[in-house]
Amino acid sequence: MKTISCMNIDENLLYSFGAEGRDYKKREPVFKEGDHALYYFQINEGRVKLNNYNEDGKEFIHNILGKKQSFGEAMLFLSHNYPINAVSLEDSRIIRLPKNNFFEMISQHPHLSLEMNACLSQEIYYKLKMVQSLASQNPMQRLIGLLDYLKSYHDEDCHHCFHIAFTRQQIANLTGLRVETVIRTLKKMEKEGSITLQDQKILY
Repeated sequence: MKTISCMNIDENLLYSFGAEGRDYKKREPVFKEGDHALYYFQINEGRVKLNNYNEDGKEFIHNILGKKQSFGEAMLFLSHNYPINAVSLEDSRIIRLPKNNFFEMISQHPHLSLEMNACLSQEIYYKLKMVQSLASQNPMQRLIGLLDYLKSYHDEDCHHCFHIAFTRQQIANLTGLRVETVIRTLKKMEKEGSITLQDQKILY
């Protein structure tokens, strides 16, 4: 299934409405849980991790996003603070557009609103599918649900071409499985042809 890479607005259009490009160092927060939602963010270079922590300090990763992908836009439509953190995984350049400018832009370019609705609908769909998979006692079903969810954010529509940019530990944290179970299940999935393991990389 070919999916929408949510969301990629033309950079010239963003800048014409007052956006600015900011550089972030590796591990530098773009925003923190509890911050006010003030900007639309789009990655120009680098990668960003969306995460939070439970009361025991265990990290839960929601997604890892890369070049030309956006994040945080859903919160602009709500009067709530961010429920997650956004952290730069490497030196990154991120375009940010102030909230009021963002709404002005989409009011003048209604097609962007339609594209954003499609993106948000897709995200809800795949999150529901992933939650359904995580309820399964079958480790492979859990992993497939996660991989489908991660791939849904990208345009790759080919067999074993999408690189899952998560460590085995991060996958374990996302699925509630033990690292040993993740490793064993990934090897089984490779034997069955569901994935390709190449130099520690997971290709789906």
